Amino acid sequence: MANSLFNALGPAGSNMSGMSGLIQQFQQFRRTFSGDPRAQVQQMLNSGKVTQAQYDRAVQMANQLQGMMKGMF
Repeated sequence: MANSLFNALGPAGSNMSGMSGLIQQFQQFRRTFSGDPRAQVQQMLNSGKVTQAQYDRAVQMANQLQGMMKGMF
């Protein structure tokens, strides 16, 4: 299953146009998301929709992205 966030963070996502697209996707996601994010992630882990390894990798990528964005804003 394709994941737009992971796709955006791939090689094409390393340039500024990729970063701009990623920011736009995140803003759209944030506008439409409802609920408790931690509870939703825990439910995905519990149901097997996401493996612990996928979760760990996503956390690592989020931390890297957060570090990059601190310098931008």
